[in-house]
Amino acid sequence: MNAFQREIIDEEVQWDKTKTIVSKTDVYGTILYANDVFSNTCEYSTIELIGEPHSIIRHPDMPKVAFKVLWDALKREENFHAIVKNLTKTGKYYWVITDFTIDKDEEGTVIGYTARRKAVPDGVVKKITPIYKTLLDIEKLKGEKASEMYFEAYLKEEVGKTYNEFVVDLFDEELSKEEAERIKKETSSFKKGLNWFFFGETNPK
Repeated sequence: MNAFQREIIDEEVQWDKTKTIVSKTDVYGTILYANDVFSNTCEYSTIELIGEPHSIIRHPDMPKVAFKVLWDALKREENFHAIVKNLTKTGKYYWVITDFTIDKDEEGTVIGYTARRKAVPDGVVKKITPIYKTLLDIEKLKGEKASEMYFEAYLKEEVGKTYNEFVVDLFDEELSKEEAERIKKETSSFKKGLNWFFFGETNPK
C-alpha cells in the first residue's frame, strides 16, 4: 500500500525509544531483514515487510531530496546519517536517526546495506521539521530539482556543512553537555560515525 493511500494521523506511535531498529536491504532498497523492533514500531509484521521497498514506510512529510542525498552517499560507499520521519501501517509517525553500514561480498562488491535507527531527541525534531517543510513546499510548487538546488544552497550558505555533518552536529547540540563529555572521552569517533549512539561502544582500535 502506498503511503499516500493511507489515512495520515498526526500522532506519534508508541515504541521503546531505548531500542535500535535494524533492517537490511539489497542495493535497490528492498527489505531483506527486519528485526522485531522494526516490525513492532512500524506496525507491520516481519512477513509483510520482507520483499517490500523501504519506501513502504516513507512519510509524505518527507522531502524527496533528503532520500536523494542519502542514496547518493551510499552509492559512493559512504556511511551516512539521516533524520527521517517514518510512517506506520496505521498512519502514525515516528522520527529516527539512521546509521548505515555498507554490506559487501567476499570480492568487495556492494550487495546491500544494513541500517540501524534510533529515536530522535525532541529538540532535533523541532529544528529539522521547518527545514523539511520548506523543501517539501518547494518540491510541490517548483519540482524536485528546485528543492534539491535550494537544499544545496541552504547547507552551503546558512549551515556551512554537509547534510551528514549537520545531522551529527544537531545531536551534539541537543545531548546534554555532561553526556557529550562522557562520550567524547570514550570514543574519538563522536563526530564521525555516532558509533556510541547505535552500538553503545566503539570497536577497539
